Amino acid sequence: QVQLVESGGGLVQAGGSLRLSCAASGRTFSTYAMGWFRQAPGKERELVAAILVAGMTSGDSTYYGDSVKGRLIISRDNAKNTVYLQMNSLKPEDTAVYYCAAGLSIQMVVDGRINSWGQGTQVTVSS
Repeated sequence: QVQLVESGGGLVQAGGSLRLSCAASGRTFSTYAMGWFRQAPGKERELVAAILVAGMTSGDSTYYGDSVKGRLIISRDNAKNTVYLQMNSLKPEDTAVYYCAAGLSIQMVVDGRINSWGQGTQVTVSS
């Protein structure tokens, strides 16, 4: 399994931007599809973005939840064993703990079938 550590969370005003990073340990990072989930107080954890296994070209390469389309961008740097979530035009409703996750395929990440979770990083958007 891969171990995941998130960073980059914090407090930002509405309309601002943040970039979250998720550093993975282990040599198998490139074999995992990666995703970012979030959980707000009193709400269920939801998938916000996912990216497929490195080198895969069939099917969609990324997935975004409807509430974040056009504002959040997921990317990965396999040389650095890191996945990123660029968050733009943030809204107060984006306030949540954001979790990095690894799965064996992008479809499994979308379905919530996760092999490894990070510990989470808090994002707070003030109005």
